[in-house]
Amino acid sequence: MQKLFEYNWQVRQDWLAWCENVSEEELLKKRVGGMGSILYTLFHIIDVEFSWINCLQGNGEPPIPPFEEFASIHKIREFSEQCHSAIAPFVYDWNDSLEEKFLTDINNEGETERFKYGEIMRHVIAHEIHHIGQLSIWSRELGLKPITANLIRRGLFD
Repeated sequence: MQKLFEYNWQVRQDWLAWCENVSEEELLKKRVGGMGSILYTLFHIIDVEFSWINCLQGNGEPPIPPFEEFASIHKIREFSEQCHSAIAPFVYDWNDSLEEKFLTDINNEGETERFKYGEIMRHVIAHEIHHIGQLSIWSRELGLKPITANLIRRGLFD
C-alpha cells in the first residue's frame, strides 16, 4: 500500500511542477467535469487525503481553510507539503493489524457509518488516481502533454 501512496505523491509532485508552466488564469479557469478547475482539483486531492488519514490517526476531521486561501500554485504546493509531513509517518507505519480496525464517521445526513481502515486507505489512493485522470484530459485540452500515469519507470520497486 505504501508504494501506491508513493506513486500518488510522485505523480502529484509532477503535476505541481507541470502547473509552474501554465498561467494562473488557466489553472483557475472553470472547466467541464471534475472539481471545476486544475488548482481546485489539486487542492481537493490533498484535502481528501489529509482529512481521511488525519481521522485514521485519531485526530478527527481537521479544519481546512477555504480554497480561496490556497488559490495559487505556490500555496497549493505548500499545503501539499504540510499535509504530506503530517500523514506520511502514518502511511509508512501501516501494518496488517490496521486493516480491520474501524473508523466511525457521521455522514452529511447525520447518519453514523463505519469503515474499515484498509477500505479508507484504498479509497484515498483510488480517489487521487481518479482526479489525476481529469487533470490529464484538461492538459490535452490546453494542448499540453499530461504527466504520465505509468506506475512503472518511477523507481518505486527498485
